[in-house]
Amino acid sequence: MAEFIQISVDGLVIGTIYGLIALGFSIVYRVTGAINLAQGGFVVISALIGFSLTQVFGMPAYAGLPLAVIVTTVVGTALGSVTFVPALGRLSNSNVLMITVGILTMLEGLSFVVWGSQPYAPPVFSGKVPVSIGNVHIPTQDFWVLATVAVVLVGLWYLIGHTRLGRALRACSENPMAASLVGVNVSRVTVLSFMLATALAAIAGVVVAPTTTLQFDTGRLFTISGFIAVVIGGLSSAGGALVGGLLLGVATQLATAYVSSLFSSAIAVLILLAVLVWRPGGLIRPRVARRQDVRDEKRVSGRILRFPPKTAIWMSVIGLAIAVTVPFFVVSNGIMSSLTIAAIQFIALIGLDLLMGYCGQISLGHAGFMAIGGYTAGYLVVNFNTPPLLAVLAGMGLSLACALILAVVTLRLRGLYLALATLAFSLLVDSFAVGFIDITGGPSGLVGVPSFSVAGFDFDTPVSMYYLALGVNVVVLLLLFGGLRSRFGRATIAIRTDQLAATALGVNVVRHKLVVFSISALLASLSGSLYAFSFNFLSPDMVGVDKSFELVSMMVIGGEGTLVGSLFGCILLTLLPTIFQPLAYYKTLVSGLLLILCFLYLPQGIYGAFAERLVRWTSRSKQPGQSFASSGEKSV
Repeated sequence: MAEFIQISVDGLVIGTIYGLIALGFSIVYRVTGAINLAQGGFVVISALIGFSLTQVFGMPAYAGLPLAVIVTTVVGTALGSVTFVPALGRLSNSNVLMITVGILTMLEGLSFVVWGSQPYAPPVFSGKVPVSIGNVHIPTQDFWVLATVAVVLVGLWYLIGHTRLGRALRACSENPMAASLVGVNVSRVTVLSFMLATALAAIAGVVVAPTTTLQFDTGRLFTISGFIAVVIGGLSSAGGALVGGLLLGVATQLATAYVSSLFSSAIAVLILLAVLVWRPGGLIRPRVARRQDVRDEKRVSGRILRFPPKTAIWMSVIGLAIAVTVPFFVVSNGIMSSLTIAAIQFIALIGLDLLMGYCGQISLGHAGFMAIGGYTAGYLVVNFNTPPLLAVLAGMGLSLACALILAVVTLRLRGLYLALATLAFSLLVDSFAVGFIDITGGPSGLVGVPSFSVAGFDFDTPVSMYYLALGVNVVVLLLLFGGLRSRFGRATIAIRTDQLAATALGVNVVRHKLVVFSISALLASLSGSLYAFSFNFLSPDMVGVDKSFELVSMMVIGGEGTLVGSLFGCILLTLLPTIFQPLAYYKTLVSGLLLILCFLYLPQGIYGAFAERLVRWTSRSKQPGQSFASSGEKSV
């Protein structure tokens, strides 16, 4: 019994930190209707600044740590003012979510550039000997955590309930349109909400730092924990965020103690999925909910440019000729290997673009299907000597089954909640990849995967694997381009544009989404299998949540809704660090920055910008009345 109490107390302390981070999620969501996944990044930035000020520059903790919170809050507020807030007026909530992913990625890259990859362990504030209460031993830092959270909660209660700023926050959270009519500066209040969320994350960072080790990418773990906590408790409820944090803290600690630390994350994600499916609003809902009529997602108006058939054919022939002849001119093995990786990843990107760019369904967990395909194929070949082609097909079959189950389970979800469900799926697959050591190799990965071979031919060099991936890409593109020109394609675009109108036209929206999602999952699985055969190895970090975000970044940077546009983003993020070795150090920072800039200023991506310029240039030589075909509203 004493052991259970000890574990529960430890869980409650951890849960208060999760709750504090989740509270920042809730404040921003109530005011803006958007999810801010950058929260964890500010936790780590604040903790690392505090470490530098106190341990490197010798400032006393009572001065250095508050200064770290202030600096982080100021920087975070400025960053949010020029990225997050402008995006709210231009993009859908789902795309705003991806803006915050870009901010998180940029913060991770900044942490890596400034502090490196080594772990940091700040000292406790006072006393290293735990305080014993009966048989329960409580570290002294836990008292600092609990006291800090209590002070913060009292301060927030007073701010929101007894000040003019608090009344403005409440007004905007309930009905921003009505608030603006009575003189509330909604834009300023939006910045204030982001500032409060950043301050909460910064405070959580400095008090939790002595209880753990910090690295540049630890922020993603804090983001995931806070996100799970707020979804469990209720996105629109401050009290729900705290309750969700406490429940998550206790659940993960109990799972770590009585099951395994490898599966504690999986249990947390399973709870998250259950809440998303059966009670999307969370366990606790506010007494005064935000008006739903003012929560309609904003859309990005745009035109998907299509070239005339002759132009498209010539451009395809030229592009294919370049792709086929590239290996003859590449002398560097590193560059050739990077091109092979890009070609393999492009298979998954084609499916992701079909799902997001054409059908308008957000997926933040696409790497989960890459993991299922890669691990299944690798395991069968390594342990049962299964022919590689059959192993790839088995991986695709398992991925299809998982996709169908996920689609059925999340059938009721749309928009933002669907995106969160796919993210939860990727987290779950990632947890299983780490936990099932006998199958996946655990954190160390699955080793000994042979090169892909079929009909006696081994694809055991980067060049041969490149041509294999290129052939797959050509076949898939031909099939999908043909399909998108059929009734299937028109129905897909209709669903993206307006689901109600598509239903009225006789489109079976549910069945069509299921088909598109299944195709996308199959292509991701195939990509994951070839990924494993190419590297002769597969580990969780190669196909984890980070890879899901990277795939979306590649697609957005290259150009969504085009099938081929994402190739530009894929090559850019894969090849440039290889060509310019010094840039490899800044890859994460640049990736986040590019994602933000493309969403804000280049929504059509590199391909879209090129196509638009080409259309303008060629249209000058056409007679009046002639134009290039275009279709639909471009939205995600």
